[in-house]
Amino acid sequence: MVPEATKGVDVSERASTALVAALESLSRAQREAAARIARDLDWPRSGLGIVRMVRARGAVQLCEVAEALRVDASVASRQVSALVDAGYVRRTVDRADRRARTLELTDAGHAFAAESDRYFDDFVDEAFADWSAADLTDAITQIRNVAAAISSVTQEAPSR
Repeated sequence: MVPEATKGVDVSERASTALVAALESLSRAQREAAARIARDLDWPRSGLGIVRMVRARGAVQLCEVAEALRVDASVASRQVSALVDAGYVRRTVDRADRRARTLELTDAGHAFAAESDRYFDDFVDEAFADWSAADLTDAITQIRNVAAAISSVTQEAPSR
């Protein structure tokens, strides 16, 4: 099945313009979806990303959180502090570098991550109910390729 959003794409339109518009649309849709899930969980959207990232990576330092989320360390620090205050994340002394603090999920943080997984799963099931497994696999591959291509340029090039 061809997703409705791909129908009617003007092939004469400059590819970069069409790609940027599509990415903006995807970004808005992702923010709206995450906001809906965060609202259902009664937690700020930014905290969901951190909890899910720390769960996936294990113990991390604050600078790794900021880098992964592509935000300033002060922004990541405020978001992590809210998670610490809520009992979802704990700060510990890094075993390799006693000057550094490591972040890890508490039992409540793991439970919160599992609960958010259920909300994300339900949302994806609803949003992509009409898509075949092959369509989903293709979309996942293409989205990862787009993210990798953009990241390869933004991480290597100096800002202008």
